[in-house]
Amino acid sequence: MKVAVVYNRESRKVINLFGTANRETIALQTIKRITDALKKGGHQVTAFEGDKDLVDKLEHFMPRVVKGERPGMVFNVSYGIQGQARYTHVPSILEMVGIPYVASGPLAHSLALDKVVTKMILRQQGLPTPDFAVLTTPNAPLPDLTFPLIVKPKNEAVSFGLRVVNSEDELRQAARIIHDEYQQPVLVEQYIDGREINVGLLGNSPPEALPPVELHFGDQGPAIYTFEDKTRQSGRTISHTCPAPIGEDLCIQAQSLAIQAFTALGCFDCARVDMRLDHDGNLYILEVNSLPSLGEYGSYLIGAEHVGLDFTALVNRLVEAASARYFGTPEPPKFDRHPSDPPTRAFSFVTQHRDKLERRLEEWTNFSSLTDNPIGLREAVQRVGHMLCGLGMKSVREFTDEPATCAWQTTLGFGDGALFIGHLDVPVDGLIARQMFRREPEWLYGEGIGSSRAPLVMLEFALRALRSTRQLPKLPIGVLYYTDEGRDAPNSAEVIRAAASRAKRVFVLRPGNVGDSVVTQRRGQRKYRLRVEGESLRPGRAARKPEVLRWVWNKLEEFAHLTSRKQRLSVSAVDIQAEKLPMLLPHRVTATILVTFPDAKAADEVEQKMRAGLGKQRLRWELQEISNRPPMKERRGNLRLAKSLADVAEQWDIPLKRESSVWPSVAGLVPAKTACLCGIGPVARDLGTPHEAIQRISLVQRTLLLAEFLAKDIEK
Repeated sequence: MKVAVVYNRESRKVINLFGTANRETIALQTIKRITDALKKGGHQVTAFEGDKDLVDKLEHFMPRVVKGERPGMVFNVSYGIQGQARYTHVPSILEMVGIPYVASGPLAHSLALDKVVTKMILRQQGLPTPDFAVLTTPNAPLPDLTFPLIVKPKNEAVSFGLRVVNSEDELRQAARIIHDEYQQPVLVEQYIDGREINVGLLGNSPPEALPPVELHFGDQGPAIYTFEDKTRQSGRTISHTCPAPIGEDLCIQAQSLAIQAFTALGCFDCARVDMRLDHDGNLYILEVNSLPSLGEYGSYLIGAEHVGLDFTALVNRLVEAASARYFGTPEPPKFDRHPSDPPTRAFSFVTQHRDKLERRLEEWTNFSSLTDNPIGLREAVQRVGHMLCGLGMKSVREFTDEPATCAWQTTLGFGDGALFIGHLDVPVDGLIARQMFRREPEWLYGEGIGSSRAPLVMLEFALRALRSTRQLPKLPIGVLYYTDEGRDAPNSAEVIRAAASRAKRVFVLRPGNVGDSVVTQRRGQRKYRLRVEGESLRPGRAARKPEVLRWVWNKLEEFAHLTSRKQRLSVSAVDIQAEKLPMLLPHRVTATILVTFPDAKAADEVEQKMRAGLGKQRLRWELQEISNRPPMKERRGNLRLAKSLADVAEQWDIPLKRESSVWPSVAGLVPAKTACLCGIGPVARDLGTPHEAIQRISLVQRTLLLAEFLAKDIEK
């Protein structure tokens, strides 16, 4: 499990430093001991300050999870930075963003920090606590209590401002100091002359009470545990005895009172209840510490050690307690490496390898293989081949035509099975500055990350999941990668068409669209190059022949009117270049025209109309088809395949819709008899731009979806 230790020590990273500053700090040694203990427990651990950047840090460390996957957890030891009820600040943030955490929630912390409210609740529950009163100002009327008395701030912890007073003058002076220094009312409490007893609590419903610990204060100073004692600044040594030598009956009574106080305040996972035992054998609850110290000399650790929990065991037991509370399990959620259900095994592999998924994606994104980079493409083919051969797949010579295409298959081949088709080239304009991999909480960015890299990594880890469960050799699967997507696949088209005709199902490794869609239908696309030549004319000179650039511009405007929404057909000029001699108007113009269409017949008709529109002019023109990408038609097989994938997605609460797309892909090369789905890769946006990105959770979701879908074939 991913566990983030969240603490407050040095950071003052807030919008404004405003309000009462926190005086409590946690030792660096304690933070290190906690993180080391969690690592020994098998957890992936990091530590963060609980400041305004906490949500971003946590989202980066433990991103959104898929259904059935345990989220990460926070081990909370944060005291807050400033303001009221500081113990509640980090738990409140965690509640808001939906991250489980160790220890009590905001309500219990708030009640426990307010010592007056705590005592009122204890009294209401019939639990013994010393008599008390509250001074709202240093000059308020004195309470009807007998000296000696204890004075302390109403809403502080760690014994801040704690003093024993024996007279009215001492009381007034102590109250004035507390009021001036802490700007809050003063709790005045009857001093219980006797022994100090602490009881630690661990777990929930009900918690387990640790053996009572007695504190010994020696002969110097008051018999109370001061802030100076806790921070080892008092000059005296506080010793402990565990279990406290108070007799079995009183031990049981102290543990029972502690459990009742814990429950009354609504604490979770851990707490420490401080008590006093008077000379007549009466126990009184002083306060409930909802965030007990894990410092090296604390009584909470001493009580745990007596029941066999050293520091490492205690820290991991706290995570177990929180896990049981959140997830209903007696232990931290562990993935079964050998479960009986194949889909569960695939799920376990994918969710356990989330970090490796992103690391592999980073490796591929930072590796350059643009369409016009033959060296990079050659190395990309070698990398993929090494990966697939390592999974037990073999090269298929029949469909390998380097450098345009390379194919691999399992021992069963892919006839009557599934063929995955993807491209290794990154179809990005070389004039765009290279974008290296970078990570945000919701999106992952980089060159070609959506168009090429994420679908590739998704397929790799889906196949690895199947191999880890020994299912991959039992499946007829083929993989074909081509390297000329950026040129509209002119060299690979025939091989792709032939390989797709052999498979029963084809999955095209293009990115999913924003909105969690896969594509069952795509328009076709043709590109034409129009070249027009005329005479070189001087500006302003009358001539029989038209100006070439103006004439081409008018023709392109005419072609644009061939666009028809009803027919789902568009005609657009996407590029125009002119050549001219000095001081003359352009004499040669070249334009690129893009036509998208639902079927070849519609495209043929458009071409005929464009040629007719160009007509017999005095200008010389040539209209040449330079690219032809067939449409992917929405057939029954495609819809059935999409429905089967959607059924698996529904089981895991993975959002999945189907849609049509304007942009073409090699899915249009798949023959009609073969079911085909396109856009099964992770959801992407801004393809081909410096902002190209994939949705972070989608990388896990689509990998899991593909692995689970293929695993279903074993059951069938």
